[in-house]
Amino acid sequence: VLSNLITALAVGILATMNAGRTARERARAELTREITDAARRQLAEAGADGLSLRAVARELGMVSSALYRYFPSRDDLLTALIIDTYDALGEVVEQAAAAHDPAAALDRWLAVCHAAHAWAVDHVQEYALVYGSPVPGYRAPTDTTAAAARVPNALLAIVREAKAAGVLEPPRASITLPSSLNSNLSAIREEAALEVADDVVARLVTAWTLLVGSISFELFGHLHNVIGDYEAWFDHEMRSVADDVGLRSRT
Repeated sequence: VLSNLITALAVGILATMNAGRTARERARAELTREITDAARRQLAEAGADGLSLRAVARELGMVSSALYRYFPSRDDLLTALIIDTYDALGEVVEQAAAAHDPAAALDRWLAVCHAAHAWAVDHVQEYALVYGSPVPGYRAPTDTTAAAARVPNALLAIVREAKAAGVLEPPRASITLPSSLNSNLSAIREEAALEVADDVVARLVTAWTLLVGSISFELFGHLHNVIGDYEAWFDHEMRSVADDVGLRSRT
């Protein structure tokens, strides 16, 4: 009986300790979220250059030294915001891709592109943080790589699965690529498990850069007084690059 009592007491103590740690973890996660939310508001008002840990702490009623326990420097806070932004955009495009059958490759491609465009229009400052001008003095760590790859990986997956479904069309014309690019294109193909030629991989990289560039041109005013219907123009561009990659309407 005594042995059972001691065991029960030990289990109870451990459970209490675990519950305390979980509560502390929850509190830390909540305060971390409040800090990043405040940083996003500051980002919208002052831009990435104006992001200040002291200003964030002041908004939250914290002393700076307390905030430094969560983010030791401005760059650490920037990195967290960058990863959150890439992940938010990545989640949107992955959901858009998942809503379509792999055999409906063109529809899937357009859904992903339009989802990225719509998210960017609704989150201009966050989009600018990751695809706008570099923040002076900031060097992104490798921690951001996986999150940054979610959008291009979604595009690569569409082509890979279209190939597997037998709906990827060959390019309308072959292109000759500089031999200096062979290793880069081969690395992309192997990493993405793409069974396509180098020129298709090159077209995919072009498509990704055009997706980002087209959105950026619109959001940062480069199409002002050039294109009136941004949505129609964007759709035209994304259909054009899809055709170039080999994703074409089968009707």
